[in-house]
Amino acid sequence: MCQHQPQCPPADSPDREAAHVIAAHPEQGWSLLCNGVVLFEDTGELLPDGRLIAPHRPRVRLAA
Repeated sequence: MCQHQPQCPPADSPDREAAHVIAAHPEQGWSLLCNGVVLFEDTGELLPDGRLIAPHRPRVRLAA
């Protein structure tokens, strides 16, 4: 259970990425959040129940 105040959003919440980082591994490209979500540097996610969330970076448009 999260001990932060205010509490971190749960893993099934749309704002789950706002949870505190409890283990950062930038050399490997991922961080473990307080709510059990593994957040990857490409914005992909692995949820505690095993579901995957595809990367969701905004697309960059180049000027023509």
